[in-house]
Amino acid sequence: MHIAVLTLTFSLPGCRSLKEKRQRMGGLHERFGRHPSIAVCESGDLDRHDASEWTCVVVGTTAREVASLCSEIEDKSQRTVDGRMLDATREFL
Repeated sequence: MHIAVLTLTFSLPGCRSLKEKRQRMGGLHERFGRHPSIAVCESGDLDRHDASEWTCVVVGTTAREVASLCSEIEDKSQRTVDGRMLDATREFL
């Protein structure tokens, strides 16, 4: 069993409300939380309008599978979130 913790940090310039923040984040929780190998939550900057941090725990039978899922999450997040991804860190446990 291989486990990775992927933390994504976003900047949301011009975002003025928590409602707008949820809309601009594009439903990351719904998109990735449905996958049986991924757990996702908003982990930081909860009360800030112009920033958001999300953490995904990815589990798989091989390190390659986990790395592939992490890359997929990063790529889709960059394309779908109405903001800038500032950082993406991976920690393998």
